[in-house]
Amino acid sequence: MKVAFFSSEVFPFAKTGGLADVSGALPLALSKRGCEVKVVMPFYKNITPREVNEEFGFSKIGNTEFIFVRNDKYFFRDYLYTTPEGDYPDNLERFLFFCKKGLEILKKIEFSPDIIHCNDWQTSLVSVYLKTIFSWDSSGGGGYGSFFKNTKTVFTIHNLAYQGIFDKEKFPLLGLPSELFSINYLEFYDKINLLKGGIVFSDMVTTVSPTYAKQIQTPDYGCGLEGVLREKRENLCGILNAIDYKVWNPSKDKLIYRRYSSKNLEDKYFNKKRLQKELGLKQKKSAFLLGMVSRLAEQKGIDILSEALSFLAERYQIVILGVGEEKFHRILKQKAKKFKESFSLHLKFDESLAHKIYASCDCFLLPSKFEPCGLSQMISYKYATVPLVHHTGGLVDTVVDYEQGGGGFVFTRYDSKDLINTIERAEKVFKNKEAWRRLLNKIVRYNFSWDKAAENYVKVYERCRQSSA
Repeated sequence: MKVAFFSSEVFPFAKTGGLADVSGALPLALSKRGCEVKVVMPFYKNITPREVNEEFGFSKIGNTEFIFVRNDKYFFRDYLYTTPEGDYPDNLERFLFFCKKGLEILKKIEFSPDIIHCNDWQTSLVSVYLKTIFSWDSSGGGGYGSFFKNTKTVFTIHNLAYQGIFDKEKFPLLGLPSELFSINYLEFYDKINLLKGGIVFSDMVTTVSPTYAKQIQTPDYGCGLEGVLREKRENLCGILNAIDYKVWNPSKDKLIYRRYSSKNLEDKYFNKKRLQKELGLKQKKSAFLLGMVSRLAEQKGIDILSEALSFLAERYQIVILGVGEEKFHRILKQKAKKFKESFSLHLKFDESLAHKIYASCDCFLLPSKFEPCGLSQMISYKYATVPLVHHTGGLVDTVVDYEQGGGGFVFTRYDSKDLINTIERAEKVFKNKEAWRRLLNKIVRYNFSWDKAAENYVKVYERCRQSSA
C-alpha cells in the first residue's frame, strides 16, 4: 500500500508538540508493516535534507522517505506557526501553498498514493483539493484527476481546538469554487474554517483516542463542529496514539543522569537526587517530587494548578517546564519567586530537561481540562513516574486510578480542590514504600508502542480503499 503522510511538523526535523512525535513515529511503524510511505512536510529553517532542488528537499530514515516542500518566503522563519506576538498573518497562504505544492510534487515524482493521510488544519486543503480542483482533468485541473483517481484520504484531528480560521476575504486565494464558502463546506460563522473542510472532504476522519472521538461529537468538546462530526460519525473513529520507545526509554536515554530499567529502579532515585541538586531543591529522597512538562495553557490545567500551587509548594517539591500564555507565565513566576526552595520553574523548551524530569520525579501532573490523547502519561509510565490526571479524553483510555487497580491517580471534578485531594492520595501511597515499589514495578511494564496503533491505521486505510466514497 502506498501512503503519503502530510504533516506540518515531524520529529526530528521540526517540532512544537505531540503532532511532531506522532508524525515522526507512525510513518516508520507503517513502513515496518509493509507500507510504502512518503512523508510530506514544509522545508523549514534549520532542516538539512540529504538532497535539495528548487522545489523540495529529500531525506530518508530506514525505508521511509521525507519530502520537504520548499518556499523560502513562507517557511524560512524562526517559528513554525506563531511568534511571541501572535500567529503569522499569512498562515493561510503558507499552508495552502504547502498542500497544493505537496500534491504537485507527488505527481512530479510519480508517486500515486492509495492513501493520503492528513493531520490537523495545516493539511486540510489536501483533502479539499483532491475532491475539487485536483479531481479534474481539464485545463484547470492540470491532468491530476486520473493520477489521483484511486487515492483516498484519511484526516486525523490531533486537537480540535486548533481549526485554521481565517477572514472570508481570503477565500479567493484558495482557488476554489465560490459555492464552497457555505455552511455545508468551509464556512464557519462567516469565516473560513480549514479544519472543517478537512473533515467534510476526507473519506475517513480519525482522532487520537477512542474517548476523544466520542467527546468531540458533543457541545462541551466539539468546539462548534460537533454537528459536522456527528454527520461524519459512520466514518469517524479514535485510534490511541503511542510513543517511540527508541526515544523514550530510561535504559537507553542519553539525556538523563543515570540509565535504569525495571531491573534497577533504585537508580531512578540517583536521577531524583541529581535533579534536585541541579534545580536548587533540597536533596531528599523522601520529598514528594511532582513534575510537569507542558504547554502552559488553560487546556493543560494550568489555571487550576496555579490556584493550588501555594498549598502544594508548602508541602511538596514541584518542577514545571514549558512555555505558553503570558498570564500564566506571570502567575507562575510570582509563585517561583515566593517558593524558591520547593518550586522550580523553567519557561522554555528544553528536551534534555524534559527527559530528566520524566526520569526523576515521583508523580507526573496532567490536570488537563481536555486532552485529545496525551503522550506524557505513556512516557511517565516507562520512566516509573506515576501519572496523575484529570478524567478526560485519552487520559481516560490510558490511566486507571490506583484504587481501581490501575497505575495512576485520577480526579474527576475539574477544580483545584479535587486536584489537591488526589495529590494527597498519591502521597499517602508514596509514603508506603512497599506499595509504591509494587506500583512502579507494574507501570514500567505497560506497553504503548506504535506497533498496535500502526496496525489500526492500516485497517482504516483498507476500509477507505474498499469504500466507494
